[in-house]
Amino acid sequence: MGTLAGKKALVTGTSQGIGAAISKALIEAGCDICMHYFHSPDEPLQMKHYAISRKQRAICIHADLRNEQDVIRFIHECGDFLGQIDILVNNSGALVQRRILSEVDNDFWQSLLDINLKTMMMVTREAYPLLNKTDGASIVNISSLAGRKGGHPGSLVYSTCKGAVLTWTRSLSMELGPQGIRVNAVTPGFIQGTRFHKEHTSEESAKETIESIPLRRSGNPEDVARTVVFLASEYDGFINGATIDINGGVYCA
Repeated sequence: MGTLAGKKALVTGTSQGIGAAISKALIEAGCDICMHYFHSPDEPLQMKHYAISRKQRAICIHADLRNEQDVIRFIHECGDFLGQIDILVNNSGALVQRRILSEVDNDFWQSLLDINLKTMMMVTREAYPLLNKTDGASIVNISSLAGRKGGHPGSLVYSTCKGAVLTWTRSLSMELGPQGIRVNAVTPGFIQGTRFHKEHTSEESAKETIESIPLRRSGNPEDVARTVVFLASEYDGFINGATIDINGGVYCA
């Protein structure tokens, strides 16, 4: 497994939860980092100061990744700062709200496709010229257990998007592999400590979910971050087009 000391990382969606934990883990692994945020800048700024305290470079950039011109600006600023990208982590995404089929209108359908798929496509497309094709680069896409199993009632559109992320990952790994760019995905299961579950999961539902997990605990953002760092550290390795499930044994592929 390669060292990440001095590697250049770009992470989207770092305002809280999984994105913030991934940023911290990559900093601790030795990376210089560009952190995108859309909501609060508090966590990214804390991580920036943490990186600087370790004599590493970090920048926080706000952008609406649904907007093409904002994505272009964001990646341009990131490129000016990092120079090149060794690690790209596509973490941005959201359920927004639970809606069953009869409540899904065209605007809601399109908005979730934009948030969970269009953003990933545009960031990856614009970042592509900056990816390290000499020593190898690693792209890690954050999907969800919902993309494997279909999710709980009301997550129909979100689950569809997260399933598409896995197909996107496999297809892109075939396309970019010959250039030394590996593309993999991780599918977190029930991860507490994130905005997602604070907004969409009741205490009773959380308890029932934990009881169904073979390890009898929920995951945490650090569980996901460790896996992302592993995949990033394999930037010159042989894992490509793979999906790693992080769910305590609920789903075994």
